[in-house]
Amino acid sequence: MSVHKPDHERTVQWEGSAGERHCNRERDVRIEDLKVAIYADGADIEKMKQMSRLPYIRGFTTNPTLMRKAGVTDYVSFAKQALAEIPDRPVSMEVFADDFEKMEKEAREISSWGGNVFVKIPVMTTRGESSIPLIRKLSAEGLKLNITAVFTTEQVRGIVDAFAEGTENIVSVFAGRILDAGVDAEEIMKEVLPICRQKPGTKLLWASVREVFNIIQADRCGADIITVPDEIILKCSNLGKDLTDFSRETVEMFVRDGRSLGFSIL
Repeated sequence: MSVHKPDHERTVQWEGSAGERHCNRERDVRIEDLKVAIYADGADIEKMKQMSRLPYIRGFTTNPTLMRKAGVTDYVSFAKQALAEIPDRPVSMEVFADDFEKMEKEAREISSWGGNVFVKIPVMTTRGESSIPLIRKLSAEGLKLNITAVFTTEQVRGIVDAFAEGTENIVSVFAGRILDAGVDAEEIMKEVLPICRQKPGTKLLWASVREVFNIIQADRCGADIITVPDEIILKCSNLGKDLTDFSRETVEMFVRDGRSLGFSIL
């Protein structure tokens, strides 16, 4: 991975007029110049291995839904295989339980799997019970935590307050789902960033990515991490692409697909 340039020398510049920002996004954006750390989000071992070869992938996350989609049948076996393949970057693994007693036991077990493991704890149970007391307890024991399914500024305040000083933690704000609700996720991310900065070692993560542009949004609002699914990572080659060329390629696709159909209008 290329070394990040100082802010004043970076290719990506978000200041200036809307026209200037559009120009920079269209012509000059390179994934190597973004400050936000890209984590691959998935549960397919082979794909995780492929992603680990990309120099800009800085970590990995997974969750029960992704495991179900990937056909994982043995969580412990999957997790240990993934960690054997990826020993040098952070990997977040989630608890499965929906009650705090069992969640606590699972968290300690997952944490024992490796020094690069972050234990994902949902911000609440399905009954709406806050996980803050458990977060406070586990953090006091020094576990690396990734608090997931976070949506509100108030939730972030409670989470960060519960983290023990000197611990490493991640706060995963589901920006994609916030956008799905018609709410400006960038404004929320900007709001919660200084809250996360109150505890050194706490990183803000943009979760629930829908499109490549979310990476640009996460970078410009100051998020530390963004989790990106495989299919979006593959589209990152389009970053900085000339839009006129992109337009022509799209037309070529329509013509090619139309000919393959063998249809005739006249």
